[in-house]
Amino acid sequence: MASGEQVEPVGDPIERIVELRAQIAHHNRRYHELDDPEISDADYDLLVRELATLEATHADAVPVDSPTQTVGSAPSVAFTPVVHRVAMMSLDNAMDGAELQAWGERLVRAMERLGDVDLSTVAYCCELKIDGVAVALSYEDGVLVSGATRGDGRVGEDVTANLRTLADIPTELGSGAPRRLEVRGEVYLPLSAFEATNAALLAAGQKPYVNPRNTAAGSLRQKDPAVTAQRKLRFWTYQLAEIDGGPGLVSHEASLRYLEGFGFPVNPQVQLLRSLDAALARCQYWVEHRHDLDYDIDGVVVKLDDLALRTRLGSTARAPRWAIAYKFPPEERTTILRDIEVSIGRTGRATPFARLEPVFVGGVTVETATLHNEDQVAAKDVRPGDTVIVRRAGDVIPEVVGAVVSLRPEDSAPWTFPRSCPCPLSTPLVRAEGESDTFCVEAECPYQRAQRLIHFASRGAMDIEGLGERTVQLLIDAGLVNDPADLYGLHAEDLMGFEGWGETSVGNLLRAIEASKTRPLANVLVSFGVRHLGPAAAGALASRFGSIEAIAEARQEELAAVEGVGPIIAATVRTWFDRPTARELLARLAAAGLAPAAPAVSTERPVLAGRSIVVTGALAGFSREEAEAAIVARGGKSPGSVSKKTTAVVVGADPGASKLTKATDLGIPILDEEQFLALLATGELPEPEPEPEPEPEPAPDPSAPT
Repeated sequence: MASGEQVEPVGDPIERIVELRAQIAHHNRRYHELDDPEISDADYDLLVRELATLEATHADAVPVDSPTQTVGSAPSVAFTPVVHRVAMMSLDNAMDGAELQAWGERLVRAMERLGDVDLSTVAYCCELKIDGVAVALSYEDGVLVSGATRGDGRVGEDVTANLRTLADIPTELGSGAPRRLEVRGEVYLPLSAFEATNAALLAAGQKPYVNPRNTAAGSLRQKDPAVTAQRKLRFWTYQLAEIDGGPGLVSHEASLRYLEGFGFPVNPQVQLLRSLDAALARCQYWVEHRHDLDYDIDGVVVKLDDLALRTRLGSTARAPRWAIAYKFPPEERTTILRDIEVSIGRTGRATPFARLEPVFVGGVTVETATLHNEDQVAAKDVRPGDTVIVRRAGDVIPEVVGAVVSLRPEDSAPWTFPRSCPCPLSTPLVRAEGESDTFCVEAECPYQRAQRLIHFASRGAMDIEGLGERTVQLLIDAGLVNDPADLYGLHAEDLMGFEGWGETSVGNLLRAIEASKTRPLANVLVSFGVRHLGPAAAGALASRFGSIEAIAEARQEELAAVEGVGPIIAATVRTWFDRPTARELLARLAAAGLAPAAPAVSTERPVLAGRSIVVTGALAGFSREEAEAAIVARGGKSPGSVSKKTTAVVVGADPGASKLTKATDLGIPILDEEQFLALLATGELPEPEPEPEPEPEPAPDPSAPT
């Protein structure tokens, strides 16, 4: 559900209440019992909020079994039931800052009514809301005796044998363990493991999993623990639910540190904050940085830290009053797939995409979404008329991740890939043996022509501002432009007749075209749209050869020898420059005055030669591009991810959490901006901080009693 989205009930309210209760019960079962939901979490939240609104204004009494008063769903009969000694409750949701603030105000009023709470000492724990499966772990005398799912909050499913296969979950706690301990946490599937699993399924022609949460739930609820063991599930601890025979813990934060001492993994992003404003800022930070992690999160949980205060504040029928989940804007929604069409790109690649009933997801209204290629459409088995799950994460292109098969129309038929290009030429589409992509091989295809021009003018290439898709199509339809060289022959009188075009817009476009003549050589190489040739390899070729002419004459072996290029890119570059149409284009561009700026020759000493420096977060003295350029100028590399080959990680403000975590796990040096400057100057890493020496034991007090 979009942040702050309101529900407008329609029709007879009593009938709608009955209908909503039945719908939500159905979706609870699909989600909690069958691990096969028909709607997204956001669409489910919409139903629950609509029901709560109606019950508040039209129901004389809300029954105890209403979905607004219950948790989860009945446990599956396939597993032995486990009665929770302490109920596993749900959480109320805040969809935006205003709702979080309203919860905080209610909480303050409740604490004021208690009469003896010093509000200046109140602290809040902020934890990431992991999108996984909640479980309860019970230990007796330090030994794991039971592991159960949430179920309906009172009775869960016994999945002890499966949970024992997770390396993150200790089966024995060792010395100092209390007589009895119950720990709550979330089982999840890392994104890297999910993506690797789906890649293997697609390669084998099998249907991929829809999302990590459902995959984790299905993996945990296997009858054979050996299957669970293969799925690479992980676990985060988030709550000490019960303890007997242990220390008298007074705060949630202290209880997490206590559990950490027994080997339970506690998420490193847990933060103790002293005000609700700070908690809200933390929530808003994670809205922006949720994709820095190797696991899905769908919100931030804000909890009171004081355990005694929690007990006094109590709970409603389904949720504690002392905690709330700040939910992120949805990145998955369900909608109807109207049709599947094929687009033709600048290289002739034919990409299937979905025409959708408009749906608000990931902060925008989405009407089209990619389906990647023929194999993925077949593996996902999505069809026109299907109810589908659409995902848009961050700035990623919207994607159809799967169909809700249970809602498929009876007359549905599998979609088949077209055999000819949708352009007026209707050229046959070709798929080479062993390739996943299909191509239109007609160079005069008008769709390819338009896409080549759009790519040529794009920011990463020639950066011709004002030359977007609509303008390119306008110029093609008017017969003014057929290829990039034609752009440099445009005149003001050619453009002034277009509707909505005046002297200012025409002048701006012509000046942008003229300025592009001196773009850096690497950008010019990118503008040609050579297959496999991206910015990094283009930069390497530009630095090595210095001009288009030198690259055009270089042997394939010479191109392949350039670091960062290799045989595959070298082959496609050589093939492109050998085409007569490419030679003709280059000659016409040169005649039009194209004079790419040669790469600047670095005067810096190569103090970082052979080393890899990753930059994450905002630096005060460098933009990201300037920092990377400084590294490259000294002979180093600046990749976007951390690996075993990384020499150091430079950290600025708001760094990527996943990069920091991986660097720490691998023992890679982490540098601040001052240390980065020293590294650029000398090439030397700072000496590691010496381990602090243990403080000496205090001398015995001779006057103390023995």
